[in-house]
Amino acid sequence: MSLDRLNPADLSPPAGFSHAVVATGGRLVFLAGQTALDAEGKVVGTTLPEQFEKALTNLLTALHAAGGTPADLARVTVYATDVADYRAHARELGRVWKDLAGRDYPAMAVIGAVRLWDEECLVELDGFAVLP
Repeated sequence: MSLDRLNPADLSPPAGFSHAVVATGGRLVFLAGQTALDAEGKVVGTTLPEQFEKALTNLLTALHAAGGTPADLARVTVYATDVADYRAHARELGRVWKDLAGRDYPAMAVIGAVRLWDEECLVELDGFAVLP
């Protein structure tokens, strides 16, 4: 199995994502949306960076349970209730990503959402991975 991250020179330089990820071989793992819920179902954190860290930790926990690592992520979608707040915290969120998932960036998108399932949640992440 391999994931080849492609960033064509004809596109703007990516920051914290890859323009395309080509997966060859392996098993697909679809990861459900994860928010900042703890094991008891309570929201952790009140700020976007705090909730992003917990949501990413939850996504990576699900991925690990399937036998994967952050380097296996092919696609992640971020749903944010306030895209302007997300942009304002982009550097901090990037540091959280690097600390938890490293520098093998999947193809990514950030989508504005009016609200998430749990009203207190500010961010949700879902995605898929390709495992050997």
